[in-house]
Parts: sequence; structure tokens; C-alpha cells
Amino acid sequence: MTCKLSLATLEDASATAAVPAYGRASLSAGIVHFGIGNFHRAHQAVYLDDLFNAGDDHDWAIVGAGVLPSDAVMRDKLAAQDFLTTVVEQDNNKTAARITSPMVDILPTGDARTIIARLADPQIRIVSMTITEGGYFIDASGKFNPGHPSIVSDGNNPSAPKTVFGLVVAGLKARRAAGIAPFTVMSCDNIPHNGKVTAAAVIGTARLSDPAFADWIAENVAFPNGMVDRITPATGQREIDFLQNEFGIEDNWPVFCEEFKQWVLEDNFPTGRPRLEKVGVQFVPDVTPYEHMKIRILNGGHAAIAYPAALMDIHFVHEAMEEPLIRAFLANLERDEIIPVIPPVPDTDLDAYFQLIERRFLNPKIGDTIPRLAQDGSNRQPKFILPSTADRLARGEDIIGLSLVSALWCRYFQGTSDSGKEIVFNDASAERLHAAAVKAKDDPDEFLALGDIFGDVAKSDLFRKRFAHALKTLWQQGTRKTLQLYLDGQLAS
Repeated sequence: MTCKLSLATLEDASATAAVPAYGRASLSAGIVHFGIGNFHRAHQAVYLDDLFNAGDDHDWAIVGAGVLPSDAVMRDKLAAQDFLTTVVEQDNNKTAARITSPMVDILPTGDARTIIARLADPQIRIVSMTITEGGYFIDASGKFNPGHPSIVSDGNNPSAPKTVFGLVVAGLKARRAAGIAPFTVMSCDNIPHNGKVTAAAVIGTARLSDPAFADWIAENVAFPNGMVDRITPATGQREIDFLQNEFGIEDNWPVFCEEFKQWVLEDNFPTGRPRLEKVGVQFVPDVTPYEHMKIRILNGGHAAIAYPAALMDIHFVHEAMEEPLIRAFLANLERDEIIPVIPPVPDTDLDAYFQLIERRFLNPKIGDTIPRLAQDGSNRQPKFILPSTADRLARGEDIIGLSLVSALWCRYFQGTSDSGKEIVFNDASAERLHAAAVKAKDDPDEFLALGDIFGDVAKSDLFRKRFAHALKTLWQQGTRKTLQLYLDGQLAS
């Protein structure tokens, strides 16, 4: 016997899952969040659910918003179940389900007028976003690109914006016109200095249509930096069926995630914030050390194992970690090249943190996939891998392993695994990456010529030499042999 998720069926669902201790009627919106995807619902929404369950801060409920077709699909699926989400937390030794209810509405996708009106509501004091690394219109140097067609369009039509940043600008302008204090803008994406990156995007978008207002935003709007962490795979029919079979709950789009979660925030919220420190959020003066640690060790680690695993026809992340060559490659890369260039983190042992990451990657219950880790590399490589490469080069240190990561990515984009299996790409730049990777088989510099990705790193003679040798070895001897050569200290010879 199963129950279809809704407010009316919460009592039935409580037989197998934890349900909210608060009523929906007790909530009022304080946050508009762009990007109601799996990560948001496994992370920010869960922290708020914990806080609301404790009886605190019920005036900080979430209103969802979005600009993409996928956001419209999500809105339809969640609206059909009263904006509830089943979150299934999976550790090696247990699996538990909970139903969260901090979201009270999702605004119509593409309806700029309605979204701007809600942003102008004085009760909304935080606008947050989870729009992926590629959603910030930044180039290889990490700078906002005001020439992107979508941003140019918003600059030409500021009253009818289509991007998140155009909508934020319009909402801030409406608040200023009404004499309402500006909301805080909070990024929840895996980007170094995500607050500064978001500020650059919002201010840069505003500057195209109203330079004076852009200056006002820079002087009056808070953009706290934050570090977020929780492994959250994509939802497919496998997860939907598991929830129904194991817990008796029909959820249109459940979220599966690991038990571990972390959120570190700079405490810069002039118009107030929920008391998230009560439920485990760390508030710190400077989030930078935590960002470096997480983005380079965890996200960089994901990028490092994704492409050798794909070339070896491995589908799940835990299976990649069970392959001795890949696990050893990751450990050597982290300890020899990545961790040594990470600044100290308060009260944190970086090697112990990496051991925690290894255990998380090995979790077989998560069902995280190599295709998910491999997607969007054109945005992830410049943020997760190449900064470590650049730091080592600046210190005059070798980059054998990091160059191999870049070469594996290039080999992946040729389009077939070592066995000849076709690789399905998921990257906005897939066409040009594939074209460059095919040419790079004969001339490795063709791939490094992607200046918006490699930037100044490609100007290094050492990097170009290491990359070319690693790519040649991958083509001549295959992924397994190349990884073994690296582990034996023979790849640079």
C-alpha cells in the first residue's frame, strides 16, 4: 500500500518517514530561491526544515523561482504534491526518509512581472540561488562576461529580464523605488568566492542599463560568500521506484543524498536571517579557506576520477573508487599536488578531510554516477582543477598529475571510451570541445587553445609538455596503463 505525497497524506507517510513537526499554515515566506533542484532541496531546504521543526523562525519559508524550462517542469511536479519533498539520506549503514515542507510556493517560470513583484515584497529579505557553476556568465579568469547574449538582452530590456541576475536587478530597483531595504543576495553554488562572483554578475548586469543604479547596488546590497557541501545525485526512475517500494511513498521528484552535509557562511545579512547556527551552519568572518578546501579536494576529486572512470566504462562513483588504479590515482593526486597548495583551514586537518572525502565517495548507497561528475566540464575544470595547476606553476612546482587530469578530460571528449563505447556528452560547449579533442590527438595544443577554459595555464611550457605527453600516452597505451605509469612515477619520463 502506497500513499501519494501531499499535505493530506502526511499522517500516512509518517509510518515510514519523518514528517514535519510544524504546520504549513504557520509559515510565511522570507526567502526567494532560484533553482529548486536536487541540491537545494537536500541542503538549504533541509537546514530550514530542521530549524522549523525546532519551532524557530517560521517567517523564513522559501518561495521557489526559475528561468529555465527544467524549472517549469520542477514547478509542475512539486506543485502537484503541495511543494513537499521526500529526502532520502543514505549512509553505508542506514537509509532514512524524511519529508520536508519549508517551501510554500514556486513562482511561474518566465513570468518576470510576477517574480519581480515577489522580489519587491518587503517580507522577502534573502534571495538565494543554486544555478550551477555555469549559470554565472564567467570566463576562464573568473570574471563576469557582460557580453554574453543573455546578459546583453537583459541590459537592453531591463524591465523584462530573462536571467536570474536581470530579475534580481529589477527586484532591487523596485524595492528602492518603494523605499524598501534591499534583500541580501546569497549564492549556494560551488564557486570560489561565490558571493563576490554573484555581486559581479548582478552589478555588471545593472551597469548595462543603469550605471548609477549599479553603483547603488555595490554600496548597499550584501553578497555573503558561502561554502556548501552535500553529495546529491540526480533523480531517476530508479530512485522514484525505490522510494515507493521501500517506503510506500509516491513522490514525483524525491531527492537522494548522503547523510553528511556542511554549510559555512559569512555573517553578512543586513536585513536579518534565520538562526541557522542552531542547526549546524557555521558562521565565520572569512569563508575562503573552507571554499578552497572543499572545491579543490572534493569537487576537484570528483573531476579527477570522472574521466578515467568514463574511459574505463565505469558507471557509478563508488565503483570507480573500488577500482584500485583510480583510487590510488586520486590519493596520490590529492596528497602530492592539490592539498599542498591549499591554505590552512581553521581547526581542520586537510589529510583527515580527504580521508572523509574518500569514505563519502565509496558510499555505495548514494548511486552517484560518473556521467553526472563528467558533465559541464567546461565550467568545472576552470574552477575545480586548473586553479590548483596555476598555483603549483606559480610556485615552480611540477604538475604531472594535474596535467594528466586535463589530458583525461581531453581524451574523454574525443567521444569513445577505451573499449570503443560511445560517450554521451552533457556540456554546453560539447561541440567545440569534441572538435578540439579530435584535433588534439595529433596536435595537443589544439585543445589548450580553448582560452576561455585554460587561460594563462596554457601559456606554461611545462604544462603544455606534461599535457601533451599524458595525452599521447593515453592514446598509445590506454587509461589503465597510463594511470599505472603515473603511480609508478614514470609518466613524466
